[in-house]
Amino acid sequence: MPDPSPPPEPVDAEIVPDVAAAPAPDYDEHGTPSLDFVRDRIEQRYATSLGAAELAGATAAGRTQEEQEAERERAAAAKLEEIRRSLGR
Repeated sequence: MPDPSPPPEPVDAEIVPDVAAAPAPDYDEHGTPSLDFVRDRIEQRYATSLGAAELAGATAAGRTQEEQEAERERAAAAKLEEIRRSLGR
């Protein structure tokens, strides 16, 4: 048999009207970003990638990788020349 408990008492609270949040300053009322906002984001990403590339080239690991790529290019050119000589060109 269920325990008879008194019904819950009503909560005394203020009803707040549902207000739509205002869009961010770089967006219009439909949620579309402004062209200035998009341009700034693209320029920021481009600057970040340039900085990352510059740092990669300035580190020892970056230089080592560049040297390895150059060595592979020299080896590929030498192998191509060897194949051409063997074909009589």
